[in-house]
Order: sequence, then structure tokens, then C-alpha cells
Amino acid sequence: MSAHNEVAALLDRCTFPAAGTAAVSGGADSLAMLALAVEAGCRIVEAVHVDHGLRPGSADEADVVRAACAELGVPFRSERVVVERGPNLEARARAARRAAIGTEHMTGHTADDQAETVLLNLVRGAGTAGLGAMVPGPTKPVLRLRRAETRAVCAARRWSPVADPSNEDPAFRRNRLRHEVLPLLDRVAERDVAVLLARSASLAGDDDALLCELAAAIDVTDARSLTTTPAPLARRAVRSWLSQGGYPPDAATVERVLGVARGDARACDVGRGRSVRRSGQRLVLFGP
Repeated sequence: MSAHNEVAALLDRCTFPAAGTAAVSGGADSLAMLALAVEAGCRIVEAVHVDHGLRPGSADEADVVRAACAELGVPFRSERVVVERGPNLEARARAARRAAIGTEHMTGHTADDQAETVLLNLVRGAGTAGLGAMVPGPTKPVLRLRRAETRAVCAARRWSPVADPSNEDPAFRRNRLRHEVLPLLDRVAERDVAVLLARSASLAGDDDALLCELAAAIDVTDARSLTTTPAPLARRAVRSWLSQGGYPPDAATVERVLGVARGDARACDVGRGRSVRRSGQRLVLFGP
């Protein structure tokens, strides 16, 4: 197969928008995403590299991205953010990155990242939304590609991607899943489990989208309607209602609200200084 046909085969599995901003760390996945985006005719408004300052020499990684952008004719911007070491480091780094780039940007997540995310969410006790993991689309355009394929794209261009040493640190749960759990599952199943997990995520994501659509039609403030709705949809409707402006509530909180709808209690605490109270047949959310 020619190099042109190989690229075309990869692009068939990509979901690039007509135009967009790209978050490019300098690793193989994000560099390949950038090159494939240009091949697909996506107009890159700018490629943004964010230096979190978490390791020596991290500022130099911007030069790798700058050189790739110059070769591809893509506008480049570099940002420096401050992320203190401590708990939830990855989550805080993501938040800082979004603040620097903006919420709507392309990332180089691959099918291998998807498989890891499914396992991460599974061990956290996630429902179908978590098992659906990331959704392919304009902001996750290479989610159906494998890491081996993004590395091959970089090799074909003779690029030397940045190797982030934090990806080997066992202090991060994702790394242990990547380097210990997934290889073990491959040996147990005698096949490439990442493919199966990514496929399961796609199916769970479709199921979750349908359930969300059905739950959106429920008037969650109508106690009688809520108590006659099938429990899975009622829980989902309550969870969506309480999630506005913050994180989703835990299962116990959702069950307390359903108890108020049934008349087991007149009110309940739902976190963040809020409460749900029943007045007649209506449920009312009080608090900030």
C-alpha cells in the first residue's frame, strides 16, 4: 500500500472539523493529529503548546511543536501555566490547560487512551456514562486510531516526538493500567483487549445517549411522574437536574431525592449547600 493510501485509510477513521484549535504537547499522538488534520483539509486556527512546568526542560518541548507547525504551515502559540504538585495533579493540569487554550479544542486521544479511560471509570464505579468514556467527534478526531499508528505517522515525517517521563510514573493510576493491567488482560484474553474496550465504549456511549434523551423528557419536579417512571430513567433525570453548575451527585444523593418524591421524607440534603423539598406534588431545589 502506498504512503498516500495509508494516510487515506487513517483519515477514514478520523473525525476532523472544518476548522479548529489543536492542543499539541509534542508527543506522538498530538503531533500525528496535527499532521493528519492538515492532510484532511482541516484549517488549524492555531496549534497551542502548554508548558505546565512540572519537570526540568519542559519549556524546550515547545520547540518540537514549533518546528512541526513551521513545516506544516500552521500558526503556533506557546503558553506557560503554573500547576503546583499535590493531589489530583492530572485533573488540575487539565483544568489549567483548558483555561490556557479554551474549552473547544482538538486533542490527540487515541483508542488506547479510550481503553484506559474505560478501565479507570470502571474502577471508580462509573455507570454507562463513564463506560462510554470519550466521544469521537471534532474535539477527539483521532480517537479511533491506535498509538502504533500515530507513531508511524511521526516516523514517516522523521519527527522525534517528546517522550513524557510522567507517562511511566506508577504514582498515576492510568500508568499502572497502561503498563500492568492492560498487558495482563491481553495475556489472559489472548488478544488485544484495547480494541474490545474501545468497542464496548462506543456501544455504551450509544446506550447512554439514548437514555439521556429519554430522561430529558421527564419533568423531574413532578413527584408523581418521577415515581411512575422506570427507576433507571428516574435516577438519570434526577442526576442531570442536580448536576447543573457542578459535578454529578453520588448514588446515595439521587436515592434520597427519589425518596422525597415517593413521600418517604419531606426534604433532603443534596450537597453544595442545597436541598430538595416537596411541596404538594412538586419537588423544589433550594440553595445556591
